[in-house]
Amino acid sequence: MSTLMVELPSGISPEEAKFLMAVKLFETEKLSIGQAAKLAGYSKSTFIELVSQLGIPIVNYPPEDLEQEMLL
Repeated sequence: MSTLMVELPSGISPEEAKFLMAVKLFETEKLSIGQAAKLAGYSKSTFIELVSQLGIPIVNYPPEDLEQEMLL
């Protein structure tokens, strides 16, 4: 595992930066919810709660797939 060194803007803690990076990696489907939670330093359930508060869907289910399911 490599280490990333970044100078953070004032007012952003390393913990907040890790959380925001984990959220973005989850949102762009680079990490699973479990991997992102681990990166951020949270339990999976806590991470899900925090991500939900940001309005980011936990499940990526395209509307057309949902529509097909409803027709069955």
